[in-house]
Parts: sequence; C-alpha cells; structure tokens
Amino acid sequence: MPGSTRAMAVCTVCGLVAATAYTVALGGNGWVWFLWVVLALLTLGVATARRV
Repeated sequence: MPGSTRAMAVCTVCGLVAATAYTVALGGNGWVWFLWVVLALLTLGVATARRV
C-alpha cells in the first residue's frame, strides 16, 4: 500500500474513533456518520484504484 493510501486509511480509522467518541459523549448525529461513510468509501476507492 503506497504512503498516501496508508495515510488515508489511518485518517479513516481515526475518523471512526472520533465519530464513535462523539456519539458516546454527545449523542448520535447522522451527519458525522454520513461523513465517515463517505471518507471510508473514498479510501476504499483509492485503495482499489491503486491496485489496478
């Protein structure tokens, strides 16, 4: 996995931790989870595109 893809994956995992902490501390927010899903899909797309 190239450096940029790895960095994006790390940001996605950190975003998951942050979204979970936000939900636990302040309650659920659909936008937080929507943005995390978008980030995860972008990361998946970049990782898939790099393999081709």
